[in-house]
Amino acid sequence: MMPNIRHAEAGQTAAGQAAAGGAAVHPSADRSATVRPTAVRHPAVRHDPVAPTRTRRLAPGGSIDAHRHDDHQIVYAGRGVLTVTTDAGSWVAPGTRAIWVPAGVAHAHRAYGELDLHLVGLPVTENPLGLDTPTVLAVSPLLRELLIAYTRAEDDGESPERARLRAVLLDRLRASDAQQPLHLPTPTAPPLRDLCAILRADPGDGRTLAELGRQVGAGDRTLSRLFRSDLGMTFPQWRTQLRLHHALILLTERTSVTAVAHQCGWSSASAFIEVFRRTFGHTPGSHPAG
Repeated sequence: MMPNIRHAEAGQTAAGQAAAGGAAVHPSADRSATVRPTAVRHPAVRHDPVAPTRTRRLAPGGSIDAHRHDDHQIVYAGRGVLTVTTDAGSWVAPGTRAIWVPAGVAHAHRAYGELDLHLVGLPVTENPLGLDTPTVLAVSPLLRELLIAYTRAEDDGESPERARLRAVLLDRLRASDAQQPLHLPTPTAPPLRDLCAILRADPGDGRTLAELGRQVGAGDRTLSRLFRSDLGMTFPQWRTQLRLHHALILLTERTSVTAVAHQCGWSSASAFIEVFRRTFGHTPGSHPAG
């Protein structure tokens, strides 16, 4: 599990550092309780005032430790799967998604598969979607090409060509949809921390909430109430989020769809395919490997 972001060391870690299992998609205002991570300003969190606009590559297992910017940032993985972790939990983004990270929010990155990381920094005065929480956005084919082109181009200041590219990019961002919540929040209640740690270690664990409760010393009614009050979702919702995140990682490692379904706890490959397609808009068989 990735270290608590409050205690992450400054700088970049070597490939292979363990990561938090979390799934990502923003807590949108329409469907579930909103988790609002706030700026984390601890001495151990590196402060990079300007959010860069550039492309960089991370090897499988590579990571960037906790840091924060005074700017907003769009983070997009053109290849591989990216996890962004904050104190409030984790967001995951395959190639059809980008992650919006608001100014001041401490965050860390983790790569699964060969990762092409496209970063776009925006000043705090420029917030095309009015978002104040980490949010996962749909990336259309056009927006994908704009993100890649804008972050790979030489930063030649205020050239007319670059200004036009930026204007179209911001216009497409305004039209981008915030996705169905797939955010995996971090629990604070001790019984939930223990229970969630058990399932992170084995997402395929199929025990009921009552059975898991006996292991952590809490009743299923208490745990069910804590899931709603502490995490803003039900136990089945949280477990599905975790399993989908783990499935994305396994697919990036070229694990077969049938094996992924089994390892993540689905009753059949067809059940897994349906949940995956409903969540990401495509089948796991068409998901790009790392």
